[in-house]
Amino acid sequence: MKTSNEMPKEPTTLQEAVLYFADPDNCRAYLVARRWPNGVTCPRCGNQHVVFLANQNRWQCGKRHPQRQFTLKTGTIFEDSPIGLDKWLTAMWLVVNCKNGISSYEIHRALGVTQKSGWFMDHRIRCALNMAATGKLGGLGKSIEADESFIGGKARNMHVAKRLRRITGTGGKDKVAVMGILERGGKVRTVVVPNRRKQALQTEIRKHVEAGSALYTDALLSYDGLEGEFAHQVIDHAVKYVDGQVHTNGLENFWSLFKRGINGTYVSVEPFHLFRYLDEEAFRYNTAKGMTDAERLNLAVCQIVGKRLTFDQ
Repeated sequence: MKTSNEMPKEPTTLQEAVLYFADPDNCRAYLVARRWPNGVTCPRCGNQHVVFLANQNRWQCGKRHPQRQFTLKTGTIFEDSPIGLDKWLTAMWLVVNCKNGISSYEIHRALGVTQKSGWFMDHRIRCALNMAATGKLGGLGKSIEADESFIGGKARNMHVAKRLRRITGTGGKDKVAVMGILERGGKVRTVVVPNRRKQALQTEIRKHVEAGSALYTDALLSYDGLEGEFAHQVIDHAVKYVDGQVHTNGLENFWSLFKRGINGTYVSVEPFHLFRYLDEEAFRYNTAKGMTDAERLNLAVCQIVGKRLTFDQ
């Protein structure tokens, strides 16, 4: 039994996480350390003079203003959720660490929430996993791979692309176009694109890649004309897949992982939510090397603030 002076060890495995987050005090300590590393402040006015109301499990701001009281959930992806932090944090552990993702039905069975609640939890967590692009990829001596792919095409997924085309005008006859840009040894960035034409693809490359970088693509004609800004080399997949350093195998691997999750775990993906699934897979891919499961959860929890997602959204 822990004493008031003991600090419980933070979890490093799923089993430890379930036991650790079952204690509300541990949930509070874990989130406070990541949300307010320099001390609790009011999320509405930034005031540092706050009082913890233990009997209500919330804080009260020292300044007088509307909504002086706040909880750990205020201003985060958890806001207004009746589901306990023990289930939220365990769900986050599963989402960020399961290689092929975890469906709402699995959340429903594992945590004892409804399937609808599990679906909403999944999407709120994906919202937190979005890593805002800061700066451009590449630079002198850096190698970049750019590749597009399609989601849909199989009978069970065709409705996804058709619905997206009807709603947004995006995608081909029965598929949704997505694009990835990968810095070798670094991060991947993904986006849903309206089509595979030159303007759509080259706009994304110029937006995310530093001029002068070594750029590798397949032989799609939409990439023609990039030679003046990048050290652009092409691999023709009709001939070979690798020619020394010229290949897009890194992104091919990413698309394989992503499609495995879509086809095997989620099965049915609404087209207007597709970018969230890309964010989820990109987060796991970008943190796969050099991070433990606990560190991956830590990074995700540090991104929960200011990303409120309502059910209507």
